[in-house]
Amino acid sequence: MQGEADRQRELLDVESVAGHLLEPGSVFALLAEHRDRLFPSELFADLFPTGRGRPSIPGEVIASVIVLQALYGHSDREAVDALTFDLRWKAACGYAIDKPGFDPSTLTYWRRRLAASNRPQRIFEVVREVITETGAVAGKQRRALDSTILDDAVARQDTVTQLIAQIRRVGREVPGAKGLITEHCTRLVVLTGQDYHLTGKPPIAWDDPAAREGLVSALVGDALALLAVLDVEAITKTGGKPADAVALLALVAGQDVEPTEDSDGTDGRWRIARKTAPDRVISTVDPDTRHAHKTRKRRQDGFKAHVVVEPDTGLTTVCALTKTNGPANSDATVGAEL
Repeated sequence: MQGEADRQRELLDVESVAGHLLEPGSVFALLAEHRDRLFPSELFADLFPTGRGRPSIPGEVIASVIVLQALYGHSDREAVDALTFDLRWKAACGYAIDKPGFDPSTLTYWRRRLAASNRPQRIFEVVREVITETGAVAGKQRRALDSTILDDAVARQDTVTQLIAQIRRVGREVPGAKGLITEHCTRLVVLTGQDYHLTGKPPIAWDDPAAREGLVSALVGDALALLAVLDVEAITKTGGKPADAVALLALVAGQDVEPTEDSDGTDGRWRIARKTAPDRVISTVDPDTRHAHKTRKRRQDGFKAHVVVEPDTGLTTVCALTKTNGPANSDATVGAEL
């Protein structure tokens, strides 16, 4: 459940003792005076619909820490350390001098709930409304556009790992699919003796090109067999996680493979393609993450963050998150939209 802020001031409340030392007009002063109005508990009520469980940190405190964390570019641990030892942060969040911070994982917990909600950018929206209401950027016509790559914690997967993981996912997400996998996805079992209940790569001679091609052929054949016996049209029409799982299986079954050199594509013999598919999915765990190349030698996996900033005040007026590749996600295209 969501925590509630205590309006009863403590004896060593930083805002009461040293609030006059905060620079007027600063973010610290703004949050110290108005955080309860900016981030009322109702703003986060949908994140805790049941009202059960141990109380979390009050929403106004989390939102204030997230704002300051973004302003200073702190990690979660650095932000909590600042809340513990920096009196300006304590004043902004309504903390007493001797009150410790919370566990850094709490920020991750809140961000995950925000990201999964219908309003994932609600904190940014509130800050933007304040910028508009106060006229902080009124009359300022210049804007600076920039972008950066945000690393994704997900590990990239090769073709074999993606196919096995996605067939297993279809078995979890699509009703009745587990039985169909056991009945129709038999090529892997025949080849290696390993079925889709087991994790990890199958035991083959990985240094043998023929063995690798045989494994790829078995996995692609099983994937195509599963798609053939599923009612893909009905699943797609219903939508939700089952539709996403089936669509991703169809994608990973074709993006990285091609018929073997002496095959016409109808005999079920496949190999890893000698090319890279455009807009290639690199992980079934996070299908939207992509390869990025900051330089020829520096490669990253993640997303591209675009921000528009008023250069005099440093205030971010709008932002967007896109894939790293493709003309639709270039700085010029996204910048024009922003």
